[in-house]
Amino acid sequence: MAAGRTIAHLDMDAFYASVELRRRPELRGKPVVVCGSGPRAVVTTASYEARKLAGIHSAMPAAVARRRLPGAVYLTPDFPAYREASAQVMDVLRANAETVEVVGLDEAYLDLSGLFAPKATMRRIATEIREGIGLTCSVGISENRLLAKIVSELGKPAGLVALSREQALERFAASPPGLVPGIGPKTVEKLERMGMGTLAQLRAHDPAALERAFGPRMGRWLPARARFEDDTPVAPVRETKSQSAETTFDVDVADHAEMARHVASLAGELCRRLRARGLAGRTIGIKVRLDDWTNVTRAHTVEGPTNDPAVVTPVALELLRAYAPPRPVRLLGVRVAGFDREERPGRVAPAGQLELGLAEPSAA
Repeated sequence: MAAGRTIAHLDMDAFYASVELRRRPELRGKPVVVCGSGPRAVVTTASYEARKLAGIHSAMPAAVARRRLPGAVYLTPDFPAYREASAQVMDVLRANAETVEVVGLDEAYLDLSGLFAPKATMRRIATEIREGIGLTCSVGISENRLLAKIVSELGKPAGLVALSREQALERFAASPPGLVPGIGPKTVEKLERMGMGTLAQLRAHDPAALERAFGPRMGRWLPARARFEDDTPVAPVRETKSQSAETTFDVDVADHAEMARHVASLAGELCRRLRARGLAGRTIGIKVRLDDWTNVTRAHTVEGPTNDPAVVTPVALELLRAYAPPRPVRLLGVRVAGFDREERPGRVAPAGQLELGLAEPSAA
């Protein structure tokens, strides 16, 4: 790339669904949706057939997906299988590139700066993943992380696209600001009301007007993102700040004794995972989401770092007892933070959250 940096974003194609199709090849070509069965379950991911036939997408309520496409194959998520497949993919990346930052089970950034043939490197990686693991990925290559992520969407599925910043400024000039990660729907609506329905219009808008409308920080950030400016480095080792286990209930829980049982179970599972990853923290917390969507957190700091359920569980239970949720709860979680050291390298976790009871999974 012309600017001196070459960053690749690798995104697995319909990852959870693809893992299911790998072990159930008879389902290939059929619409497959991975989701829970409860009334509050959401779609974890859907095969491209399901997306094309009925517009089913990640985070859509599962009930809506079933109404739109009742004839699809609906599968319950198998997160251990997805974690195993993810570890295989990331091993391939690390074997072929020196600087790899894993940002989820199904995506990663690679710093390819200085390589003679970065596109050839990524083609080799994609081939190894396809032939060795039986999964496909899409790759975007550009001068920074922001553009690499945007560009990786252009070739889906199983494509590779390289685009310089200058090329991107021209190609995406008429695209809506929502194309850029971080510019959400509410901001897009406000920009449209101000006459900025495209990235070119946002780039050309009066900076002072943007700062008045969005505040100094956001007002400067928006046009910079519209210009695809991003100097964030690819960081192969990121400090793990906290880990949590949480679960969303199909039916709101009103009984405090039942809440306590769930908190104890979550604390035990969280401690098991912390020990497996060599992590111990000083801050123990809980998260409670009431039936009216009120979110409440409580935390307590202990004397020394711990991953012992005999320590974490009583503290979490006492925090729950002291708060005494005044309404039925929709979600409960237990969290440990304030780690003494970083996680052992080579271990992958999905955004610091354990998937228990289909706890509102992130989009894949």
